[in-house]
Amino acid sequence: MDPVRGHARAKSASPEDLGGATSNGMDILDITTIKEQLAEAIKKMADFMSLECQAEVKDETDDKGGKTILVSVYTPDNARFLIGKNGQNLKAVEHVLRAMFLKKMDGAYSITVDVNDYKRSRSDYVVEAARQVVTRVRSTQKAESLFPMSGYERRIVHMELASCPDIATESIGAEPNRRIVIKPYP
Repeated sequence: MDPVRGHARAKSASPEDLGGATSNGMDILDITTIKEQLAEAIKKMADFMSLECQAEVKDETDDKGGKTILVSVYTPDNARFLIGKNGQNLKAVEHVLRAMFLKKMDGAYSITVDVNDYKRSRSDYVVEAARQVVTRVRSTQKAESLFPMSGYERRIVHMELASCPDIATESIGAEPNRRIVIKPYP
């Protein structure tokens, strides 16, 4: 019992409780088991929201050797409840899943969640908006700022526009209104 808050303390599950072992030299849960559990967890979350969904889980390795588990969720109706305004619910779901599976994966993988390819289409939209601003900046030679974006989206724009030698990009402001300024390279 927690004497300060007056309620019972929740015991966090250790890897041993979950069928694996600790990271001190013993095996942790295998990736296949984790992927199955991730799919089941996302389906349960959607079920609590009375949403039918299918989850596809796959692991990927990027060009720098970083390992990611991509959870693709497909729901025929009301995906907006899982995505939320500007992807806020999607970020929250991703955060909860990361918290649930952090110890199970021993930090070997990161988890990314996408609902009905929202992140992919949002990335395409953000890049297209940035390219339109680049065209205007080239013609006017005046700096222009984009709309507020998440860190993930800003990173995509910075990487995409890094190939333009006559353009400079800079992030300004504070969250949640942090944005990118696109300007002619000095």
